[in-house]
Amino acid sequence: MRRVVVTGLGAVTPIGNDVKSFWDGIKSGKCGIDKVTHFDASDLKTQIAGEVKDFEPTDYIEKKEARKMDRYTQFAMVAASEAVADSGLNMENEDPWRVGVITGSGIGGIDTLVEQHNALLNRGPGRVSPFFIPMMIGNMGAAQIAIKFKAKGVNENIVTACASSTNAIGDALRHIQYGKNDVIIAGGAEAAVNQLAFAGFCSMKAMSTRNDDPKTASRPFDADRDGFILSDGAGFVVLEELEHAKKRGAHIYCELAGYGATDDAYHITSPVPGGEGGAKAMELAIEDAGLKPEDITYINAHGTSTKYNDHFETQAIKTALGDAAKTVAVSSTKSMTGHLLGAAGGVEAIICAKAISEGYIPATINYVTPDPDCDLDIVPNVGREQEVKAAMSNSLGFGGHNASIVMKKYEE
Repeated sequence: MRRVVVTGLGAVTPIGNDVKSFWDGIKSGKCGIDKVTHFDASDLKTQIAGEVKDFEPTDYIEKKEARKMDRYTQFAMVAASEAVADSGLNMENEDPWRVGVITGSGIGGIDTLVEQHNALLNRGPGRVSPFFIPMMIGNMGAAQIAIKFKAKGVNENIVTACASSTNAIGDALRHIQYGKNDVIIAGGAEAAVNQLAFAGFCSMKAMSTRNDDPKTASRPFDADRDGFILSDGAGFVVLEELEHAKKRGAHIYCELAGYGATDDAYHITSPVPGGEGGAKAMELAIEDAGLKPEDITYINAHGTSTKYNDHFETQAIKTALGDAAKTVAVSSTKSMTGHLLGAAGGVEAIICAKAISEGYIPATINYVTPDPDCDLDIVPNVGREQEVKAAMSNSLGFGGHNASIVMKKYEE
């Protein structure tokens, strides 16, 4: 089986609009959650979010083109472009049929949907934009990235709720392993911080209502957690077949070695008690990587800061790792970024790649009150300088979707 390595990273997040500022924020324990500014949230129970800040799309994309893109596509384009630039990939030297794009987005162009629905109601059908459909559909991020880079290989968008971009990265691994593509730009984007999405999640009572203290509202594994924080952004990686990367002298962050995907087949929103589906995804990913549970140094948990997720994910980790769960470092960086839904796995894959390449394990911030049901080493409040030989990233989505990827230190 062909080996696959990570050669490029790109991010747009609530704590930084490029990888350097994002990673600096992660290491310093910066929280990107604050009062909502994208719309008037005063009549909603939740009024805080992890918004992308100081983002001007025309700084990166021609104005004419940016106007034809939903905000989620703009995020995808910027993050993917940074990842390609970071990789040093020159498409003039590539066979375009062997360069692909696989994205993940749980919701896609919901901002455009809301705007155009308002136009229909207030001004009539003649005022609905001719770009409405191509701006809204979830695959357009993948399409626009391919158009920019003339990437003619596999092109897909995965929709598995909050597991979307981890599934996208895992599927990209398979496409390269099986030999049909040499390079794939993979990751996810989401821009769901708007009134409609907020109203829906508020009706579900899924989000934190700690509106007076937004910086501490996302508190994964803490006994006083009261819901997740909705966030925007994008995270992309460039994946390459090892010999292809070596031939062009690419910098290698780490090796993407394992992938596991399952479904709980239990409930449309709740994880299965005991977390057996998540545990199986982790077991499959570790086995696929040719590793044992004790080889995993760090787990970037899904860790949403909801009552059931954090409890059941803890159980899943214990099931999957056995005795090794007592010593593995586990943190949820959603305590800093909030929950980027379909983009979460892309952003968190970047964290795992940086953890391995720099020897640093991020913290779970806002940890105040221990929860006996979440009794793992969650790296409370302060990160650690520590060698990371292998890292696993978990993503669990509505519908019971579970996805785990394993990255490890690159060795010849």
